[in-house]
Amino acid sequence: MKNAVIQLFGKFYWHDKIQSKVKQDIAETTLSIPGDIKNIASEYKVSGSDKVSTRQRDDIIFITSRFRSGSTLLWNLFREVGGCTSYYEPFNERQWFNKALRGNNVDSSHRGVDDYWAEYDGLERLSDFYKEDWIHANLYMTEKSYDINMLNYIDTLIEHTDKRPVLQFNRIDFRLGWLRANYPNATVLHLYRHPREQWCSFLINKDEVTKDNVTETYKDGFYLDVWCKDLAPYFPMLDLKQTPHPYQRFYFLWKLSWLWGKHFAHHSVSFEALVTDSEETIKKIMTATKIYAVADKLQSIISAPRLDNWRGFADNEWFSVHERNCEEVLSAFFDETK
Repeated sequence: MKNAVIQLFGKFYWHDKIQSKVKQDIAETTLSIPGDIKNIASEYKVSGSDKVSTRQRDDIIFITSRFRSGSTLLWNLFREVGGCTSYYEPFNERQWFNKALRGNNVDSSHRGVDDYWAEYDGLERLSDFYKEDWIHANLYMTEKSYDINMLNYIDTLIEHTDKRPVLQFNRIDFRLGWLRANYPNATVLHLYRHPREQWCSFLINKDEVTKDNVTETYKDGFYLDVWCKDLAPYFPMLDLKQTPHPYQRFYFLWKLSWLWGKHFAHHSVSFEALVTDSEETIKKIMTATKIYAVADKLQSIISAPRLDNWRGFADNEWFSVHERNCEEVLSAFFDETK
């Protein structure tokens, strides 16, 4: 029995993916690269490349946001602004470039959107680089991380258009350090939404779940548990065993994403400002991205939803208790990791 267990573990451990992950974990936790070593030029001339010039471009716009935060609305504004090619969720598992996989359904809550994929037509070559693991694994990437397929995938999207490339992501929250390092002159926009409203939008079984039974009835419709599992080694409060309450896990992830966005993005904007003070907020966004559009035209695209749905789920005290607990944990965590 003992030998059988050892053999089974050996087969598991020596699997290529497991070996690669173990080596990566060891490198990230035990090795450090001296900060004073830079990639200076040698005496041997190296010719330039299109890839380097692509990543140095200053007209690229990256949008980062969480699921159910209004990111589709912001993407659609850039789609309509003129002079831009606005790519919707490039890492989405529906693979917009693949006509056989992407289907033809559109979320009914995405008002004024008939398709997500028109900009991807003619980009079938993206299948050479796309990895579905991007949606659930290695979600945390630093300036030192490396993924040549991801770089080539993003480069291909940028190079495909002769207009300004706009890439709207829901899966780069914790990859922003990596993104900024590889595209240092791009502009990063960060969109966020009130956590309580976003939580209510997260719930896919609203008729069943209540504040009293949420721990037993919560169904993961927007990758909350998947993300928490992958990110827990870096942020232990996301572990299901450490934080069994789903709203607390949600709030932890929301706040961490917000912190990363605030730290790495050039401009942050709330969904609430976008839909209640549309004209002024659109002007600020366009100024930040150096696009001079008519705000009135874009403002007509916006249809403001209700902004107090959370009150139908629980009162202020219920939410506040959970949020205060989370904030105490986060304060202690970041004080200890300084």
